[in-house]
Amino acid sequence: METLLLTTSEQDITKAAEIIRKGGLVGMPTETVYGLAADALNPKAVMSIFEAKGRPADNPLIVHISNINDIEKFGLTAEIPEKALRLAEKFWPGPLTVIMPKGKNVPPQVTAGLNSVAIRFPSHKGAQALISKSQRPLAAPSANLSGSPSPTTAQHVMNDLGGRIGAVIDGGDCEVGLESTVVTLCTNPPTLLRPGKVTLEELREVLGEVNLSSAVLEKLKDKEEAPSPGMKYRHYAPNAKVYLVKGDDRAFTEFVNSKTGEGVLSLCYDEDAARICVPYITLGKKGDYDEEAHNLFSALRKIDETPNIKTVYARCPDTKGVGMAVYNRLIRAAGFEVIDLYE
Repeated sequence: METLLLTTSEQDITKAAEIIRKGGLVGMPTETVYGLAADALNPKAVMSIFEAKGRPADNPLIVHISNINDIEKFGLTAEIPEKALRLAEKFWPGPLTVIMPKGKNVPPQVTAGLNSVAIRFPSHKGAQALISKSQRPLAAPSANLSGSPSPTTAQHVMNDLGGRIGAVIDGGDCEVGLESTVVTLCTNPPTLLRPGKVTLEELREVLGEVNLSSAVLEKLKDKEEAPSPGMKYRHYAPNAKVYLVKGDDRAFTEFVNSKTGEGVLSLCYDEDAARICVPYITLGKKGDYDEEAHNLFSALRKIDETPNIKTVYARCPDTKGVGMAVYNRLIRAAGFEVIDLYE
């Protein structure tokens, strides 16, 4: 299959929408990461997402809309909860996914058989144009091979899925760089399932009490269902083995420098670079969580582009604000392998 590389021009968006309406797949730019879009109301098209990605079918998908009225128009949920309207007023369009009770028109293939549906209204104009022109809500997980780092450029999508999907729309580098925050309104109080640009603190300002799922910072329990994308054990990982290293500046530097040898790389902050004796890739300035989030997946992909790297020692971020989202992705990239230098 030839994968078309398209722009966000009206003509190219029309081509991409035709692919969607015919049951095909399109790599779609969003402000978070690139998504692999299909008609959310077409079960066969939805299943082709799992096939193209190599994604387990028990991992639910997010449904993307271009207008809040799409929720009622397409029967995505029987009733929009009042809390969802408050969140929409504050954060939509934007990098927030809200889980609500599933409507009758949503196929079980989208929700992994759950009675809830995850809905997002992205702010990227290219995504909005594709959804609107397709005249369908779009199911869209990240447009990468399952388990690998999420794509933040059109080229990342082509590298992973070229020849497997109909088209990729090049909408430039993703602004946020990490997947959307996911909050479920199917619990009382609501629960944060996946951290992102919209923080736990910001959700609490709108909703009051919001719980933090234990699976944000820890493994899912055995046989526990994943109510949200991004909650699986190992995710976002490069080919090299990643270890998350907890320690202060000096302890981290001494530890990494003791690991000199073939195949070792450090994932660190800009401020660490002058002290590190092994090959390194930096995430940005220490404590600049937005910059770290923006750079994370590109950095993880650069690891695979660096010859002969077998082991990566990554600095462990704290869990303040957007830092929680960076930690959440890194702990999964590491398969929950943590070296604690404080012990």
